[in-house]
Amino acid sequence: MNTYTFPLIGKHISLRLVCLSDAGFIYSLRSDKKAQFLTQTTGGISSQEQWIAEYKKREALGKEFYFIIQSLEEQSFGAIRIYDFKEDSFCWGSWIIKDDAPSYTAIESALCLYAFGFYTLGFANARFDVRKANTQVVAFHKRFGATIIAQDALNFYFSLSKEDFKAIPKAFVAFLPPHLSNLSKGE
Repeated sequence: MNTYTFPLIGKHISLRLVCLSDAGFIYSLRSDKKAQFLTQTTGGISSQEQWIAEYKKREALGKEFYFIIQSLEEQSFGAIRIYDFKEDSFCWGSWIIKDDAPSYTAIESALCLYAFGFYTLGFANARFDVRKANTQVVAFHKRFGATIIAQDALNFYFSLSKEDFKAIPKAFVAFLPPHLSNLSKGE
C-alpha cells in the first residue's frame, strides 16, 4: 500500500495525484497538438476515466504515480508520471504541459519528480525516452545533464543518475524549493 505524502511541493508548483475527475483535463492535454510525441489516446473522456480507474489500482500498490502539475493555488498546468520501477531505476514520462503554463513549470515539475524518485522512492537512476523529433524536450534533458544511452529510428533513450541529479546545472538551482536547496551543494 502507498504510504507516501502528497502533493509533492515545489517552489511555485505542486504535483498532486491524479483522480477520476481529472479525466477531462488529461484528455484535453493528450488530444492537443502538443501531445503528438506521446502515445496516442483513443476513445474519449470515458476511456480516460477507465484508464485512471485501472491506474489507481497500481498507485495503491505503489507501482506507479501519475500527477497533475498545478500551481500552489491549484490551477492545473499539465501531467507527469513515474512508473516501470526496476531494481535500481524508475521510468518517467507522460509529461505534457499546457501552452499557457508559466515558464518554470517544466523545470520545477522535472525537479520534483526526480527528487521523489531518487530521495523518496530511493532509486539510483532515472530512465526515459524522448521522440527524436521533439527537439525542445531533447535539448531540455541534455541541458539538465541526462545522457543518451541508446536510440532507435524514433526515440532517444536517456538516463540520469542520482549523482548526476545532485550536480544539476547552476541555471536550475534557482528553481529548487527550500526543502531541496541542499541539492545545489551536491548533497
